[in-house]
Amino acid sequence: MRLGYFTMPVHPLTRDWSQTLREDREAIILADRLGFYDAFVGEHLTDACENVTNSMLFQATLISDTKTIKLATGTTNLSQMHPVLIAQNAAMFDHLSQGRFIFGISPGALSSDAEALGLLEEDRNKIFAEAIDVILAIWEREPPYDIDLPNNRFKVAINRNAALHLGVGIFGKPFQKPRPEIVGTVVAPFSPGCVLMGKRDFHPLSANFLLAKHLKSHWQNFAKGKAEVGQKADINDWRIARNIFVADDEATARAYGREDGNSPYRFYFEQMLAKMKRSNRLYVFKSRKEQPDEEITHDFVMDHCVISGTVNKVVDAILALREETGDFGELVYAGMDFVDPALAKRSMTLLAEQVMPRVNEAIGKQAAAE
Repeated sequence: MRLGYFTMPVHPLTRDWSQTLREDREAIILADRLGFYDAFVGEHLTDACENVTNSMLFQATLISDTKTIKLATGTTNLSQMHPVLIAQNAAMFDHLSQGRFIFGISPGALSSDAEALGLLEEDRNKIFAEAIDVILAIWEREPPYDIDLPNNRFKVAINRNAALHLGVGIFGKPFQKPRPEIVGTVVAPFSPGCVLMGKRDFHPLSANFLLAKHLKSHWQNFAKGKAEVGQKADINDWRIARNIFVADDEATARAYGREDGNSPYRFYFEQMLAKMKRSNRLYVFKSRKEQPDEEITHDFVMDHCVISGTVNKVVDAILALREETGDFGELVYAGMDFVDPALAKRSMTLLAEQVMPRVNEAIGKQAAAE
């Protein structure tokens, strides 16, 4: 099982923007040194707590300061920019990073972003679907271009102004062939989007704030989509993100992971709970569809969404998670605000150097016994 990293990120409003950006970079540089496979970073234009406005731009600052980790948009919000711009920026990033690029995509869920861009009344899911079709067409086709896909608002042509002998009118292609890995974050239980991902060879990343009992539905739908196009789903293509804090002692794990008033995990889920209520999306935290909203308390969410403890306890929790979900290819560690930088970095170090080797050893022994 690989180890990955994902951060939205989420920081208190009182914190300095420059400092939090530096800390977000530090976390990914550390992840690279610890051997994490990839790092996803989210983006929002109008959320002062979620402070990265363009994940591709942010990740570009890390290319020279990292060696092996794949740098992923988590996500690029496809409704917010013309697909020509996204296709060419992503292709250039792929070359700058020499293939250390994963293209994470979504429509862009934040309604205040949509309002600021004049998209509030638009069907952003439809824009998303149309945009990715055009991006892939740009990467697949050769000039001269006349991309006019059925029922697609984006018409991309370079006819009158092309001068191919001068290099004018030519789109760049990604470094990776035929294209970078494409990943979509999955939030809803039983998401039908996973079926479409399977059909198109896009890979699911199950969100860190979804209850574990619903995660298996993502794999089932992904495998269903693969089967519908005559292919078999590869477990290595499924990522599961979780909120994990590993400490050297149980008291520290309880305090920093939950009980202390300054716990970044408490703050994160205070934020997420308030935002999900505001957007009528409390269903992501529910154990059953008919569960009353009033049962979705902060304690309920923390009980179901945070793994904290010493190395042995976290090893057991991850193995229990795998028993519940079935096998998956990558555990994605959710990054939090650096309330205590030493504890935050220690957690990542313990996870990479002690927890995951024991988890993989146990998985190997189980496989050998079967």
